[in-house]
Amino acid sequence: MHTVVVGTTSVTASDVLAVARDGARVELSEDAREALAAARRTVDALAAKPEPVYGVSTGFGALATRHIGPELRTRLQRNIVRSHAAGMGPRVEREVVRALMFLRLKTVCSGHTGVRPEVAQTMADLLNAGITPVVHEYGSLGCSGDLAPLSHCALTLMGEGEAEDAEGVVRPAAELLAAHGIDPVELREKEGLALLNGTDGMLGMLLMALADLEVLYKTADVTAALSLEALLGTDRVLAPELHAIRPHPGQAASAANMLAVLRGSELTGHHQDDAPRVQDAYSVRCAPQVAGAGRDTLAHARLVAERELAAAVDNPVVLPGGRVESNGNFHGAPVAYVLDFLAIAVADLASIAERRTDRLLDKNRSHGLPPFLADDPGVDSGLMIAQYTQAALVSELKRLAVPASVDSIPSSAMQEDHVSMGWSAARKLRTAVDNLARVLAVELYAATRAIELREGLTPAPASRAAIDAARAAGIGGPGPDRHLAPDLAAADAFVRAGGAVAAVETVTGPLA
Repeated sequence: MHTVVVGTTSVTASDVLAVARDGARVELSEDAREALAAARRTVDALAAKPEPVYGVSTGFGALATRHIGPELRTRLQRNIVRSHAAGMGPRVEREVVRALMFLRLKTVCSGHTGVRPEVAQTMADLLNAGITPVVHEYGSLGCSGDLAPLSHCALTLMGEGEAEDAEGVVRPAAELLAAHGIDPVELREKEGLALLNGTDGMLGMLLMALADLEVLYKTADVTAALSLEALLGTDRVLAPELHAIRPHPGQAASAANMLAVLRGSELTGHHQDDAPRVQDAYSVRCAPQVAGAGRDTLAHARLVAERELAAAVDNPVVLPGGRVESNGNFHGAPVAYVLDFLAIAVADLASIAERRTDRLLDKNRSHGLPPFLADDPGVDSGLMIAQYTQAALVSELKRLAVPASVDSIPSSAMQEDHVSMGWSAARKLRTAVDNLARVLAVELYAATRAIELREGLTPAPASRAAIDAARAAGIGGPGPDRHLAPDLAAADAFVRAGGAVAAVETVTGPLA
């Protein structure tokens, strides 16, 4: 099994995905252990002083004015976890919780939090045992960290609350820890606070969305190319010299991908035949411009994610030289903005894909295809309602594109009077990514059927490879009406797994 070593600065996006999705093991590096021990010595020294230090010997948030004596500090740290584990609603997905836990461990190992090495090791032990705390949908405002989600994780470290075992069975956390020989931790000064103060949930969801969208944006280039081919469109608009004079890198990449898929097609270039067209419709002709803008948005979001991965988010933090300073680095605005930006790009990509699908089904605009791609129009309805489903998904995506980060709701007796709502932005982006895959699946289904209905004209070799792979994956071709939901489910699974991209790449080589 792959092992990820956590040092003071070494975690990458691929590390997060390996732990969150693939169950990779986690180990602490020697430099991380040394940094943990050094920072802890600083916290212990401050705890021994009579002067109050936030998070070490005071209350929290609006209650930070109270000095807490040594005899109450263990109780204080335990209480902050218990009281903040106040999430409600459906359970959050296992991969999100594992990313959340791993990213908090990453920050703990930076040496800026003051957490003891044994607490960090227990966090790693939970991940390696496949113990996943039960975390609920609601409870984070994206400021002062993803508080309730992280608190539910910290609660499991203490042997309290509920968690899921490696087989997906929910059991009391104390039972699970005992079954794996893991001792619950008794939190000391600052440790409870350090386990809660981070943007780890929203960052984990951003990293996973970026990985998923990288596949989906390539898929969108494939489905756009298939639709262009099925509509007898022209590939001349994809010429590199046209995109060089508007030098957006994402646009050039999308155009190059589409051109690679269409190379060798007998279906392109017929726009001047029986019903002459000067130009293809925007949804066909401008596909690289829209998908390309989304690709450039992904690039910006990836830059933000990389910066956040390099950060040590906590409050207060231990600085070199033994200083402990309060700060506002837990504010989720940088991550929240790009999460919202991605939701906008996703909605627009889905919207243009749906317009191409509708064009394929409309006999007045499909240039010779049967109505709704039906076998016997009137008796058969073809893909009429598949497009309804796609339209419903696009409508939902437009609602999900409304930014969460423009909202703020004051909390903690107005101490936390401006929040990012980054967790909410991340949650809706996950739904948006799922819906984009479904929208592209419907376009793929329609475009492959339409190409096969173009008798006498041979599709591009890459298109043929995509069609053959789709059929092998259980996605049916032309024919009389049948129960469509299983076909659409197969298309959805095919798209999510990158099947369309993998198929065309057997002909084109790697897509951009």
